[in-house]
Amino acid sequence: MSVPRILIQLDTDDHASSFDAITAVDAGVEHLLQYHAVEPTQVRALVHGAIFTRGLSQLNHTAIFVGGSNVAQAQAIVDEIISSFVGPMQVSVMVDPHGCNTTAAAAVVSASRHVDFTRCKALVLGATGPVGRRVARLVAREGGAVRVASRDPQRSEEVAQSVLESTPDARVEAIALKGTDYLMQAMDTCQLLFSCGAAGVQMVDAVSFMKAPTSLKVLVDLNAVPPLGIEGVELDHKAYHHEGRVLYGALGIGGLKMKIHRTALTRLFNSNDQLLDAEEMLSIGHQVAAK
Repeated sequence: MSVPRILIQLDTDDHASSFDAITAVDAGVEHLLQYHAVEPTQVRALVHGAIFTRGLSQLNHTAIFVGGSNVAQAQAIVDEIISSFVGPMQVSVMVDPHGCNTTAAAAVVSASRHVDFTRCKALVLGATGPVGRRVARLVAREGGAVRVASRDPQRSEEVAQSVLESTPDARVEAIALKGTDYLMQAMDTCQLLFSCGAAGVQMVDAVSFMKAPTSLKVLVDLNAVPPLGIEGVELDHKAYHHEGRVLYGALGIGGLKMKIHRTALTRLFNSNDQLLDAEEMLSIGHQVAAK
């Protein structure tokens, strides 16, 4: 008799994400166990229930997905999951709170189709948010120089330091944005621009879009809620060529994001010892995009 695939969904929100649940079903999960408003203190009992009910040879048929909109709490849950494992008694874990890892991976993979990251500099707007942090981290991982921008200089410095912690040889610079003039200076000499601001917050207006330096070749806007992050980039732009530039909107990135998400869920059940975080999503993204 075949062993059914069980996914345990741990969500930080009051209601477990229907988006993540539907994606799991579409990826072939046979049984989905959903837990909402999960606190780190509740995790150990849930993990022990997952690892002690099946034999070691069957643990690859159980996996855990960590989601929700509270990214910091989701990371605390992941840390608690890992500390709750007992020797080889463990299950694979996928981490994607707020969709930040799959979205960031899709954005970076999409941009890599048009530039060589090792010869590029990227500007990440909204770099202190969950997606922006991961985009900056992955750009550095790909060998690109990266400017992390925020209106709060202290927060942009903190993000730059976190990038260096994950990639010690990263070329990273913290930028404080205090107005349009600062934005134009930040874009100078950059080839890539990622807009990762909060929903409904415009990061680049039409005038700045038109006056952007000629060095800027690829613009990616990950905001799907009007007003969009970059005025001039539409939701459905996907490798859209406009006056020597390549444009991607949120929906243009979304197809690859979904492929990464579903593929990652499927791979959870290949073994019982995986931790699929941003870097693993990036690797999956490159593989998916190459097909």
